[in-house]
Amino acid sequence: MTQPTRNILTVSRLNQEARELLETGLGRLWVEGEISNLARPASGHLYFTLKDARAQVSCALFRNRAVRLRFSPENGAQVLIRGQVSLYEARGNYQLIVDQMEEAGDGALRRAFEELKTRLFNEGLFDEAGKQPLPDLPRCIGVITSPSGAAIRDVLTVLKRRFPGIPVIIYPTRVQGEGAAEEIVAALRTANKRADCDVLLLTRGGGSLEDLWPFNEEKVARAVAASSLPLVSAVGHEVDVVITDFVADARAATPSAAAELLSPDRDEVITRVKQLAIRLKQQVTRRLQRQHEQFDWLVRRLQQRHPGHYLDQQIQRLDELEQRLNRAMQQQITQRQARLQTASAKLRQHHPGRLLESLEARNRDLAQRLRYCINIQLSKYRGELATLSRTLETVSPLATLQRGYSITLAASNGSIITDSGQTRPGDTLETRLAKGRIFSTVTDTES
Repeated sequence: MTQPTRNILTVSRLNQEARELLETGLGRLWVEGEISNLARPASGHLYFTLKDARAQVSCALFRNRAVRLRFSPENGAQVLIRGQVSLYEARGNYQLIVDQMEEAGDGALRRAFEELKTRLFNEGLFDEAGKQPLPDLPRCIGVITSPSGAAIRDVLTVLKRRFPGIPVIIYPTRVQGEGAAEEIVAALRTANKRADCDVLLLTRGGGSLEDLWPFNEEKVARAVAASSLPLVSAVGHEVDVVITDFVADARAATPSAAAELLSPDRDEVITRVKQLAIRLKQQVTRRLQRQHEQFDWLVRRLQQRHPGHYLDQQIQRLDELEQRLNRAMQQQITQRQARLQTASAKLRQHHPGRLLESLEARNRDLAQRLRYCINIQLSKYRGELATLSRTLETVSPLATLQRGYSITLAASNGSIITDSGQTRPGDTLETRLAKGRIFSTVTDTES
């Protein structure tokens, strides 16, 4: 009987096959746990142990992946990692090669945020067609927030500055922590049931994703969508985005921005009221005129019918009311004129004419300096030109002609004749003198 062939492996081969089996069998996967025994060698790699209450596993995060982390891992941190199960062959240690790491709580919350956002979007809760318009001038604003937070102080400060006459009702709730979502939903239902306000503001200050999480709860999002009152969501800072921002009828970047959005500008309203007062006065005047005409007609008819003392009393009453109305309108006009005079005085103090006079004086000064600089430059250039002219005159051929010399040129092409060999009998020559020219014909030449 023959002995079976033994398949004997070296330790290296065993570890190699074990590594290949782990890597191909499990592939990349996500694991959550707590960091311990964190080591940061000079190579830039990170080595640590990932553990939970009952087990642990060695992990390695190489430098090219470590530099992409958005946070600094520390011992005791709860993290969520994605990696490849492997085996370190040199020591036979089973380990996890990490290629991605994020903080466990934050990462889980972000995944839940994106899942709920996608689901509500598919249901149509974000559609613009379902959004309610905000009132131009709210009769009352309901604010759902913490009564002790910075957000309500910012909102009240802006409202006081822009339009202090708008009443504000605060529906106090917790805005973070356990039970905050339920309180927010209850406040939304209470505000809609009482209907004391015609617009609602759901707000709080900035914080971490976990702090803002009640505004990412599905129950809160659906309560916002179900609100019969228009609602503005202003949660956190400008960079913060929560689910209620998408579901609400409008979103503001900050609590202060929400107050700006909901309140009209007092000065614009005052201007509009003044315009309406003028129109009202005109309409009242026309109405009174028509009433007077009708009254006169009735008086004439009554006089024809011999009216009694009652009519005289009514006439007196009407005159009294007219005088009171005129006095009231005159008082309003006087007040408006006083405000107008005050504003005109302030405007005259800042009149652009003063600035224009200053600029004109500055312009005159600069023009004078410019003319002075130009004259200096012209004098300099005139001196240089005179010097150059004298230098040019010294070497000018015209000066040589003045001393009795002449220049002979070929009339055909204007070239200067310096050698008799350049001419032949019959050629026409041009002789240039200091004054005038002489044209001649060559009869003979001599070298």
